[in-house]
Amino acid sequence: MTGSIMLAAGGTGGHVFPAQVLAAELDRRGRAVDIVTDRRGDDYSDRFPGQTIHRIAAATPSGQGIIGKIVATALIAQGTLQARRLIRKTSPAAVVGFGGYPTLPTMLAAITLSVPRMLHEQNAVLGRVNRLIAARVDAIATSFPVTRSLPENDNQPKFVTGNPVRDEVRAIAVMSYEHPGLDDPFKLLIFGGSQGASGFSNVIPHALMALPKSYRQRLCVVQQCRQEDLEFVRRLYVKNDIQAETASFFDDLPDRLATAHLVIARSGAGTVSELAVAGRPSVLVPYPHATDDHQTRNAEVLSSAGGAWVLPEAEMTVERLSQHLAKLMDQPDLLKNAAEAAHGRGYPNAAGLLADVVEALAANKLDGRARA
Repeated sequence: MTGSIMLAAGGTGGHVFPAQVLAAELDRRGRAVDIVTDRRGDDYSDRFPGQTIHRIAAATPSGQGIIGKIVATALIAQGTLQARRLIRKTSPAAVVGFGGYPTLPTMLAAITLSVPRMLHEQNAVLGRVNRLIAARVDAIATSFPVTRSLPENDNQPKFVTGNPVRDEVRAIAVMSYEHPGLDDPFKLLIFGGSQGASGFSNVIPHALMALPKSYRQRLCVVQQCRQEDLEFVRRLYVKNDIQAETASFFDDLPDRLATAHLVIARSGAGTVSELAVAGRPSVLVPYPHATDDHQTRNAEVLSSAGGAWVLPEAEMTVERLSQHLAKLMDQPDLLKNAAEAAHGRGYPNAAGLLADVVEALAANKLDGRARA
């Protein structure tokens, strides 16, 4: 095939991971891929074996004073010039932006050079960077059927492709969910982003401690904690005879997800997409400071279908969480129904669907595709 595909993604996992999965899919199809990111993206460079990674200047002007905004604007301008030179050098057939500030200069360069271009939005609310350029791209792919703040342009193709997830999670999609019996071990998986969540380390262990002894004895807990909370949480579980495994990071999280009866987690786009593909019930606690409250909107995708229970952090008390967990342990059919509902919201072939849109864009055949 002629012409590489250029992927621009911010230096955070939520933007980089779907770009990585798409890059692997395009590679399988024989497409060369160029990755554009900022210095933070270097932390994820090992996720793009065989692809060329380019680093450009980028910055966020949000939440800064006047001097900070001037510096950020200068860095964005510098990054745009770098991206223009890169596009001229590599002549990509299409440029795909995934959000985050490295996306901005790359997409601005693609706009000024009239290169075919599109965005992929991971969240249920269009991100701030994507919002800045959404009206000037040729197509937008979304992760969820309803995405807020999209441009009102009927002539701009918009496709629901889902959010690409890891192959290890896609493998879970074909595994049936086995709900626990009333006397069986109850496998509870808890995580809150790649570095855990401090609120989880305080409230959740105490909610489990508040369960009657017969319930506590059934628990098999796997909890990801912040490093500074690790010993505190471990001691709580040991003191209360709750079987638990704690760590600051689990590199086999998909395996843990496959066997979990219930998940308690934040509701970032990647987490919600993986729960849907895997078909696992969850209690979702949206990060309250997320931009535009997008984690609440993400969580509602599953909760509205009956696939999850949303618990705002301000309402996540020991008593309320303990009562809810006891109810689910008493009524495993609720878990089974939620697992089925979550699975119905999944897009296990999101990488393939997104790659189809990208290749249609590169071949100037978007108009021939059925729109979502």
